[in-house]
Amino acid sequence: MEYGIRQLAELAGVSTRTLRYYDQIGLLHPSRVEESGYRYYGQQEVDLLQQILFYRERELDLATIRQIVTQPDFDIQSALQEHLMALSQQQERLSALIETVKRTIAEQKGEGTMGIQQKFEAFKRNRIEENEKKYGNEARSRYGNQAVDDANSKVMSWTEPEAAYYQQLEQEILSELESAVHSGSQPTEPVGKKIMELHREWLQGSWKSYSPQAHRGLAQMYLADERFQSYYDRNLPGCTAFLVEAILTWA
Repeated sequence: MEYGIRQLAELAGVSTRTLRYYDQIGLLHPSRVEESGYRYYGQQEVDLLQQILFYRERELDLATIRQIVTQPDFDIQSALQEHLMALSQQQERLSALIETVKRTIAEQKGEGTMGIQQKFEAFKRNRIEENEKKYGNEARSRYGNQAVDDANSKVMSWTEPEAAYYQQLEQEILSELESAVHSGSQPTEPVGKKIMELHREWLQGSWKSYSPQAHRGLAQMYLADERFQSYYDRNLPGCTAFLVEAILTWA
């Protein structure tokens, strides 16, 4: 069965302009185009559009989705299993947050009590799962499953003051980096050593054990991965390079 562009757009809940754009960027081509320019889509294109919309719901950008679905070995059944796992994890995170809100409301009404750990457990778990989603594969391949699992367990054991402290420490690192780069300081100067030491202390909040070798290895991954660069350079370019050189110099 074939679907015209307007019919498919209505069924999928997207605009015809969106479908034309997907065609333009090489993400979803119609099965055929009439001489008049009207587009038609077959079952294969319908199934692919569903996959694209699943990935969009998971907040992947179009360039990443195109890279995934145009792979020669892309398999819809495997993709569906991955969607199911990712969405199930998202459901668990939301359920945990909903339960925390409910218990907090009950506590505020005097209908129950919550310990400090319970108040913040859902937030810590969400942080861990977000890190797993973004960096889990790389971290596990580089450091091993046990090291990553140990780090996650350590984060889950944080008390409220510890969680606040490491969050503040993270912001201090960013502030010091931006100040150093803005002033034209060099990573080999004392300010570079200070930033390295702040970063080391921040890592020790989640690492089971610290080693300079692992610290330097992480720094090299920072420079090779644009996701880390976009994080440290978000306000001022050059911060990632400064941090990496400071770690390689002083760690």
